[in-house]
Amino acid sequence: MASYDAYGTPTKPDSNCRTCTDFKSWSKQQRHIFQKATDKDAAKAGGDGGTKDTNMPREDCPLDKSRLGQSTWGLLHTMAAFYSDNPTDNQKKDVKTFFDVLSRLYPCEYCAQDFRKDLRENPVQVNSQKDFSQWLCQFHNRVNVKLGKPEFDCSKVNERWRDGWLDGSCD
Repeated sequence: MASYDAYGTPTKPDSNCRTCTDFKSWSKQQRHIFQKATDKDAAKAGGDGGTKDTNMPREDCPLDKSRLGQSTWGLLHTMAAFYSDNPTDNQKKDVKTFFDVLSRLYPCEYCAQDFRKDLRENPVQVNSQKDFSQWLCQFHNRVNVKLGKPEFDCSKVNERWRDGWLDGSCD
């Protein structure tokens, strides 16, 4: 039985929560559930109950954990890339507040708990665009390590998220 936080969000990965599981696992589970229902309906109607199996989700489907993460990282890195070189006290406060709120409202509670823990151990650095972008890149790399993904070279963070690759491939 899943446990839930004050917002009704599962506090650990829930196999029924698409934002808490990878798409392949969730999709397989949903196909199995759908197939069972289709087989029952087909048996009642005397049909074969065949279904169309596709590996790629539609573009207009709810985000799974992977697509949610990619979209979130895209937003966060873009925010950092275009952050002020000399932020005002209000801008600094707003970014800190944004991260605090995001860590509490992120749809995958398991991810959100890890996010909050990391923020406590490594508070967001907001004194300049460079500080913020580097902090976020290092934060992202800590998550990548946990997920067994390769780390990104943080010296290239502005090339990746603000200026475009030096080879001109983004022009």
